[in-house]
Amino acid sequence: MKARLEKYGPNKLTARKKKSILQLFLAQLQDWLIYVLFAAVVITVFMGEYIDAIIILAVIILNAVLGVVQEVKAGNAIEALQKIAAPKALVRREGVVKEVDSETVVPGDVLILDAGRYIAADLRLLESANLQIEESALTGESVPSPKDATITLKAPNTPLGDRDNAAFMSTLVTAGRGSGVVVGTGMQTEVGKIATIIDTEEEIKTPLEIRLNKLGKSLGKFAIGICVLIFVVALLQGRDLAEMFLISVSLAVASIPEGLAAIVAIVLSIGVTNMSKRNAIIRRLPAVETLGSVNIICSDKTGTLTQNKMTVLRYFNSEGEVAVEREKENPSTDDAALLAKAMVLCSDATYENGEGTGDPTEIALLILGDDLGIDRQALGRQSKRIDEFSFDSDRKLMSTLNEENGRYTVYTKGAIDNLLQLTTHVHIKGQVVPISEQHKQQVQEATARMSGQALRTLGVAYKPVDTVIGADEMEQDLILLGLVGMMDPPRMEVKDSVRKAKEAGIKTIMITGDHKITAFAIGYELGIADHLDQAITGQEIDRLSETEFSEKVNDYRIFARVSPEHKVRIVRALKAQGNVVSMTGDGVNDAPSLNAADIGVAMGITGTDVAKNASDMILTDDNFATIVSAIEQGRNIYNNIRKAVLFLLSCNLGEVVAMFITLMIGWEAPLIATQLLWINLLTDSMPAVALGMDPGDPDVMKEKPRSPNESFFTGIAGWRVLGGGILIGTLTIFAFWFGYYEHGYTPFDDVVPVATLENARTLAFMTLVACQLFYALAMRHPTKSIFQLGVFSNRYLIGAIVLGLALQLVVVAVPLMRKAFNLTMLDTPGWLMVLTLGLVPLLVNELGKIYLRARKKQQSS
Repeated sequence: MKARLEKYGPNKLTARKKKSILQLFLAQLQDWLIYVLFAAVVITVFMGEYIDAIIILAVIILNAVLGVVQEVKAGNAIEALQKIAAPKALVRREGVVKEVDSETVVPGDVLILDAGRYIAADLRLLESANLQIEESALTGESVPSPKDATITLKAPNTPLGDRDNAAFMSTLVTAGRGSGVVVGTGMQTEVGKIATIIDTEEEIKTPLEIRLNKLGKSLGKFAIGICVLIFVVALLQGRDLAEMFLISVSLAVASIPEGLAAIVAIVLSIGVTNMSKRNAIIRRLPAVETLGSVNIICSDKTGTLTQNKMTVLRYFNSEGEVAVEREKENPSTDDAALLAKAMVLCSDATYENGEGTGDPTEIALLILGDDLGIDRQALGRQSKRIDEFSFDSDRKLMSTLNEENGRYTVYTKGAIDNLLQLTTHVHIKGQVVPISEQHKQQVQEATARMSGQALRTLGVAYKPVDTVIGADEMEQDLILLGLVGMMDPPRMEVKDSVRKAKEAGIKTIMITGDHKITAFAIGYELGIADHLDQAITGQEIDRLSETEFSEKVNDYRIFARVSPEHKVRIVRALKAQGNVVSMTGDGVNDAPSLNAADIGVAMGITGTDVAKNASDMILTDDNFATIVSAIEQGRNIYNNIRKAVLFLLSCNLGEVVAMFITLMIGWEAPLIATQLLWINLLTDSMPAVALGMDPGDPDVMKEKPRSPNESFFTGIAGWRVLGGGILIGTLTIFAFWFGYYEHGYTPFDDVVPVATLENARTLAFMTLVACQLFYALAMRHPTKSIFQLGVFSNRYLIGAIVLGLALQLVVVAVPLMRKAFNLTMLDTPGWLMVLTLGLVPLLVNELGKIYLRARKKQQSS
């Protein structure tokens, strides 16, 4: 045993060495926007603007800390696997059975299995007696899998769910007993393969992270270019080099929206808080924005699309086939009541106050009794079980002998084909008559119909006896009562969510370990698939090459009988076709695909710790509908971030245009370094954050998903930035000229009084800020007017504008501040000019929106 332990290693899951906190922190700084911000810190320190430098540095550190916290949380999937895969094991060694730590189990050991015990390694079964194992975490099946050690599998790549002669690490024995030889330990087990997939999956940046990185590169190059160009122009024009260096550096800093990183973090954090109130917990902040790009939702079936609760939907007896309505009054005849009574008494399960114990199938039969008006408590008091003939996989039947008021009755349930061979009579409307071939044909047809609807069928019979009889006599000369059809039914609200997602351009795909027919039946009912050709199994996937599968993957809506490796392959193939994929799941088998997807969504109630730790988002209500709601919120959050980005760039471009053009034509600089930095501080903070908190657009789900490659400037967005920036810059230049004109001078004059220059700069300073603040209102929506949105619907933005204007007045009105910024008090024409010019960008945008709405209406008519 020691030799084998040295050869194969301890029976535990391993993970690659974790990065230290310092390494994680430094990794958060590897971003172009961060590099640009560091440059801004150095420049502002050089200029003596220490407060600005501290603020920018605080933004950088805050973002890095948030990133580290999120990454630490996201790195726990392997640890969760290690926890669930470390039970005690009952081992037979040298003829002696003893309990050992699971880590010491080695290939070749024989493990003893009994009910309630977790399996410590992968096994080939040697013995099985009514052995059933809960494998939903690996296979996705909602009921325990029966095992049979005598079976020999012929197909080399048999799906996990069909390996009836094997048992797997971390699964739970729910009934029976058995033994098996260990064939895989540690990372060589099926759970170990999942751990390997999780551990080797590369982390992919979200679309938002990619866009911000590109934007950071572009802004950095632009800032350096502006700085160099203005300094060269100043050199050629013979200006004061020290002053011009300060101005050019200030303008370079002003062209960089250093508040952008903080604004994005704030908007995402607010979005995360709001989403948590609506049952969606986000584990990685950038994942919020990625939701807005999702165009495919890959969903696990059991517990996500379905209720994860076996339920009897139909029963068949002498009166025909009858649908069972849950939580409604069902008409119950004597024959139906007898059928339900037989099912209740031939059961080992319990069900009280909405909680059940035992086999899910038997729990469903108890609930059927409740639905048909059976008083199970009274029945339990009146009936006493005398004996039973337990279920086994050969007979596929279970029988009990019950005493009721001094009379004895046998009740038998099980596979209908086996039951028909043992029945000699049939119960019809209170009468017992000999069973005929016609009766058998009717039962078989009902069974076929239910099976065609993916229902699991179960027959029931009975017979009265005079005395206590042995087990070998119970299943003879039975009287057939009928059969029931059951399944794990779909969630009621999912169908509407699938339809809503479809209208929003989002395709729903089911990926499950369940059988193809069962999966298709659920998919068809929910509107996921229209015909069986849209379903494919894991074995069929294996017959396709990577290229063939990638080309055909978009044709399928249902993937059935798949392994964890298949799930990852499906997600990667969908992503290779340019899709942004959300994957939902709850089991250990879902963890690799959750990790591989753009957005991994785990179930909060039924989900394993492994699934939760591998995910980007957790649903606290396990509801598929919450995913669609989260996508809607994700789209609105992205739109808000985009508004903030476009607003900041428009404002910064306005500053660059005003400074660059005036300097190029030989005028004095309309703004000095301190004024530029003040404007940047004012407009890069409050209005931009307020735009990021804009109420969601109710029409956002009428749009198609965004392409992950779409830039911030797609469509008219780029023109809005360019047009807005040029307009704001031009108005600032005009205000600067008007400041000279008021005093009888022009900017081209060689000799101008200091008071005139200060008046011109004050006008330019006030106009630029007013334009930017009012322009924020226009940025709330690309086509809807501020009146359609509601002028005061974003109270944060109104507050930011009012506060911004108030701070400007303080700077001009307070003598000390006025002197610090080299400003002067404006006269009445000056104030009117500021107000008029400040409203122009907003009015121009509103007129442009009227034109865009009219053109859209004309195109749609």
